[in-house]
Amino acid sequence: MAATLQERVMDTFNHLHANPELSWEEVETTKYIKEKLEEAGCSVTVFDDCTGVIGDIGNFSGEAPVIAIRADMDALWQEVDGELKANHSCGHDAHMTMVLGALWSIKDRADILQKVGVRFIFQPAEEVGAGALKLIEKGAVDQVDYYYGIHLRPIQELPNGKAAPAILHGATGSLEFDIRGEDAHGARPHLTHNAVEIGTHIVNAIHTIHLDPNIAHSAKVTRFLAGERNTNIIPGSATLAVDLRAQTNELMEQLVSRIHEILQSTQSLFNVTINITEENGVAAAEVHPEAQEIARQAIIRSIGEEYTAAPIVTPGGDDFHFYTIKKPHLKATMVGLGCGLQPGLHHPHMTFDQEALFNGIHVLANIIELHAKGAN
Repeated sequence: MAATLQERVMDTFNHLHANPELSWEEVETTKYIKEKLEEAGCSVTVFDDCTGVIGDIGNFSGEAPVIAIRADMDALWQEVDGELKANHSCGHDAHMTMVLGALWSIKDRADILQKVGVRFIFQPAEEVGAGALKLIEKGAVDQVDYYYGIHLRPIQELPNGKAAPAILHGATGSLEFDIRGEDAHGARPHLTHNAVEIGTHIVNAIHTIHLDPNIAHSAKVTRFLAGERNTNIIPGSATLAVDLRAQTNELMEQLVSRIHEILQSTQSLFNVTINITEENGVAAAEVHPEAQEIARQAIIRSIGEEYTAAPIVTPGGDDFHFYTIKKPHLKATMVGLGCGLQPGLHHPHMTFDQEALFNGIHVLANIIELHAKGAN
């Protein structure tokens, strides 16, 4: 007996949840999704130098609009009940499941598939802000006209049962650097520069950054490692990391520039070497009003106008927005799904109402159907 949609959805979610893989290591996840795409009749693309998989179904003649839906694949590395492990605490297992559910909902709908091409993009490495850029490089969205994502939202942002037609993510940044100097005996502080004191100077200097208070932003040191077991050694070296947030891309540029100025001035002040070892970031959302309106209509059709929320403004980030910045022809938005998620995203014991998966599936399927109706 063929499994019902509900059974397939829950079996898929449980499998993905039980088998998380880290960024760029989503090998078994790629194989699993590829199999599901092929079973549904998709033309499938995989890559020889990275994880991720794309499935195409419908009309790709060049005369029909192409609608793409993206799911992120990777898990986080975090401590869960005293054990460091891969963990799907950001909901990517749910996102993959909902995108597959949307495929299963429309795969036999000739009235849809004759009128639009539908591309299902399963993207690696969202958590490190690099997967979208890689798939852009691969040409994943070159043919795409409209692009949609979906993301579970915590209870602090959206009640269970509701959905929003856009998530207005802020820009995020991460900067890691080393202070390099020589250790010295605790009795001879004049022979070195104490990396703890230098790092503390940097922390305090970051707190003096004041940008437009009308635009949400923050900068804070999230890692500070210095010294070893012996307390009578003055450490000459340290490693620090800074997390940056800004609601607009323009303000993020200012924030990054100020951090660089602080590091350069600190080098001169203390006569030490500061090496930036890692610097990356994710762009703020640039939502297309047409895609947002189609998503809004799909939410109304799926769960009702009373459950349709306004776009969500959040300081969190997502590399989904690189697609629209790098490929301005895309009309894109990301749907926010209320699902009773608590205590919060990235919490090691994050939970949500799994019945909400079906709301997400219906919304995505209705987005595709609305495009097909518009292509008449």
